[in-house]
Amino acid sequence: MLTVAGVVEAAGAALLKIVVPADEAEVRDVTLAELDDATTGQSGDLVLGVGISTPEQALTVVARCREAGAAGLVLKPPLAVHPDVTSAAAERRLTLVELQSHGSWAQLVWLLRGVIDRAVAPGSPETGEPGVYDELFALADATAAVVDAPVTIEDAQSRVLAYSSRQDRADPARVSTIVGRRAPGNVIAHFRSRGVFRKLATGSELIFVPQGPDGTLPRLIIPIRAGGELLGSIWAVVEGRVPDGRLRDLQGTASVLALHLLRLRVQADVARRVSADRLRAALRAPGRIGREELALPEGPWRVVALGGTGEMVDNVALWESIARRHGWRQPLLADVGDVLFAVLVDEGGSPGSRRWMEKLIHDVAAHDPGLHAASGGVARDLTDLPRSRAEAAELLALRGPTGQRGPMLRFEDQWAEVVVHRVVGAVPGADLLVGGPLPDLVAHDREHGTDYVATVAAWLDQQGDPKRAARQLHVHPNTLRYRLRRLTEVVAVDLESPRTRLALQIQLAALDPVRTAPRPPG
Repeated sequence: MLTVAGVVEAAGAALLKIVVPADEAEVRDVTLAELDDATTGQSGDLVLGVGISTPEQALTVVARCREAGAAGLVLKPPLAVHPDVTSAAAERRLTLVELQSHGSWAQLVWLLRGVIDRAVAPGSPETGEPGVYDELFALADATAAVVDAPVTIEDAQSRVLAYSSRQDRADPARVSTIVGRRAPGNVIAHFRSRGVFRKLATGSELIFVPQGPDGTLPRLIIPIRAGGELLGSIWAVVEGRVPDGRLRDLQGTASVLALHLLRLRVQADVARRVSADRLRAALRAPGRIGREELALPEGPWRVVALGGTGEMVDNVALWESIARRHGWRQPLLADVGDVLFAVLVDEGGSPGSRRWMEKLIHDVAAHDPGLHAASGGVARDLTDLPRSRAEAAELLALRGPTGQRGPMLRFEDQWAEVVVHRVVGAVPGADLLVGGPLPDLVAHDREHGTDYVATVAAWLDQQGDPKRAARQLHVHPNTLRYRLRRLTEVVAVDLESPRTRLALQIQLAALDPVRTAPRPPG
C-alpha cells in the first residue's frame, strides 16, 4: 500500500515534508484543488493546492478534502505552516504536506505521477520504467552534441546510467567504465586524488580535470543536483577547455537530467517498498503471492534475522547498501515488527545464499562487534517461510542469554536452547520454582552473599567436571569442591539423579540470568 508518508519518503526531503501527520491512508491518485467545485478530490487522492493563495482558501480545501476522504493535501509555504491551516488539518486528521519553496508544481505532478504509476504496476526494484532509461540515453546523445564529446551520465555512486553513442574518442578509463557499468576503483582513485568527488559533494560548479597519466584524457564534469542534493553527474571526455556558451547549455541539460534522475530514484524506491510489503506479508503468513511476484529465486530458503547496535539496528537502507556492495543485486529484506529479516537461498555460495550471508556477517562483525544474526530452519515451500522467520526471531532473542559466541547462530545448532526456552516460556516462572533446593539456595545467596546457585549451574553445565566448572566460575577446583560440600549442608540435593539434574536445569533457565552469573573474582 502506497501511503502519503511513503510518497514523501520516496520523493525525498529536497521536495516534500510532512507538516501534520495523520492516518496512513492509501494514495491512489493525484489531483489538483479546484476552488470553483463544491468537492475537492476523491477518496485516496493526494490533493495539490496549486491555486491556493490565502489561508481562507486553504481552510476551505482542507474541509473539502476531509469530506471527500482524500489521502492528504500538499501546500506551499507559508500556507503549509500557517497556524490556522495546520490546526484545521490536525482537527480533521488530514495529512498536510509542504512542498519546499524551490520546488515547482509541474515538477511535483510529474514525479507523483511516476510514483503512483510505479506502485500500481511495479517492476524490478533496480530499474525504473524502460522509458526513463530511453530518455536518459537520448539526453546523453544530446549532451554529447552540445559539448562535441562523448559523455556518460552517472548516479551519485559512480554507476553508469546512460552513455552517448559517440564514444570514438574514449580512453581506456571510459571503456572500462561503460563495460563495467561503473567507474573502476583505479579510475575513481585517480579522480579522487584530484578532488573531483569532494567538489561534486559540496558544490555546483563545473569541474575540469586536465589530462592525466596512463592516457587518461581531460574530463569536464557537471554536477546534477536538485534542492541541494547531489543526484549524479555528467562526465564528458573533452580535448581541452570548453567555450562558455557550451558550458551554459550544459548546465541547462543538467537541470533537465535532475528531473529524470529524481523520477528514476522515486520509481526505484517505490518498487522496493512494494516488494518489501509483499515479502513482509509472505513472512507473516502464507498467502497467495507466488514466488515470481516475491522475486524469490528457486528454493529451498532460509529466513535470517539481523540484529546489531547503533545504525545497524533495523536499518533497511544500510543493510541493502551493504548487501549490494557485496554482490547481492536484489536484496530480499523486510522488517516484521522490530526485527529485520533477509530471505536467503539455502544452498550454494553465491550472493544471496546462506553461506554468503554467514561470511558477510562474519566480515562486517569484525569491524562492528555488535552485529549478529540468527538463521531459522530450512523452508522448502513458501508456506514454510513464516515458520523459518519465527525460528530466526526466537533464536535472535535468545542470543544474549545463551552467551553464545560468533556473529551468526543457526537453528539446527541451537535447538536445545530453543527447546528449553519454549518449555520455560510455556509455564510461569513461579510455577516452575515450586520446590526443590533451588529457591532455598537463591535465598541463601541473597542473605549471606554466597555463590551457591552459580556453583550448581556451572557444575550442571560442565556435567560434573570440577575442573571445567571451576574454570567457568574463575575459581580454583578446590574452592568449587568446598562450595559443593557447604551447599549440601544448606539444602538436601541429589546431584546423582538424572531427573533432579534435568529439573534443576529447567529451574535455572527460568531464573533471571543475572542471578546465576558468577561474581567477578575479588
